[in-house]
Amino acid sequence: MNILSIARKEIKRDFRDIRTLIFMLVFPIVLMLILGTALTNAFSSSIQLGGMTLLYRVDAGSGAAAAWQTFMKGAAGSGVEFVKAEPGTDGKSKVEDNTYTGYADVTDKGVRYYGSSRSTLESSVIQGMLNVFADKYNLAAGVAESAPSKVGAVLAASARGDIVQEQSLNADRAPGALDYYAMSMTTMIVLYGAISANSLMRGEIARRTSMRLLASPVSRAEVFIGKIAGSIVLNLLCVVAVVVFSLLVYKANWGSHYGAVLLVLLTEIMFAVSLGLAISYFMKGEASRGVLMILTQIFSFIGGAYFPVGSGNGLWSYLPYLSPLHWENTALTQIIYADSVRGAIPAIGLNAGLAALLIAIAAFAMKRREGL
Repeated sequence: MNILSIARKEIKRDFRDIRTLIFMLVFPIVLMLILGTALTNAFSSSIQLGGMTLLYRVDAGSGAAAAWQTFMKGAAGSGVEFVKAEPGTDGKSKVEDNTYTGYADVTDKGVRYYGSSRSTLESSVIQGMLNVFADKYNLAAGVAESAPSKVGAVLAASARGDIVQEQSLNADRAPGALDYYAMSMTTMIVLYGAISANSLMRGEIARRTSMRLLASPVSRAEVFIGKIAGSIVLNLLCVVAVVVFSLLVYKANWGSHYGAVLLVLLTEIMFAVSLGLAISYFMKGEASRGVLMILTQIFSFIGGAYFPVGSGNGLWSYLPYLSPLHWENTALTQIIYADSVRGAIPAIGLNAGLAALLIAIAAFAMKRREGL
């Protein structure tokens, strides 16, 4: 009963701290909106191509010329504009001055293509189309030698574009900008809970209320457990409010496994609270708070709070794994976008294990003291 009373007192006291509530609630919500809006294009899976114009000259026999006409007909809806070169036109110079995306010289020996270095993406698209044309023409030439009657069927299939069927798998199962920052800002603000937990015992000493607590019929263990429980519950309420707001207002995707998401966030809260409490016993005054500020910033930076962290090379590829945020974001991504609840097990295990270790260290340090 004493534990519940202390936890309730801790929650009420923190709810009266308007600055802390604003930081825990408003700060992540505003950052979600700013970063999610400003970096929308960085998470877009669509690519906008510029105008693609192909200047061409055909100097080939009837077979290659007919195949080229069939190719242009089949590519009519691809976004490429075909322009026939007038006699005497220097196609390469037209590409060099960026008048055309590329220039194709079609002969019986093959296709010689010149692409613009100013429009590398568009030029690569056209080059890929020409590679397909060359492959199909070589196929038709091979068929002509063994079964001339089948040549028309091969060219017709190429014109229809049904040789290769393309299908995107789960293209929509990837986070957009607001989805990503709703997740990363939530896990980041949970980690900032370590800073408030740093004052759980130091605050009582600073307010000179620790002696009254010790003089009351309450054991130090009850005070210890009650204050930790109150801090965890308060942080959990704030996190749930942020998640619900992002879900309803920003339409962020939190998947369908809400229980698993909540369990990952709860264990992260436990880790953050225990981290802040443990450090408060080994560093005095504002030094412990400063260390926690530095740690949370480093964890946020290398853990992907502000931008997605790539695979990297060498040492950089291992840095994200040192950040709790990387564990949480990886677990949440697995839950939300891969429907894999099992993906949360590593993060939950690490959070719970480290939280238990840090709480044990803090309890041992408190036991060696006379006060809190």
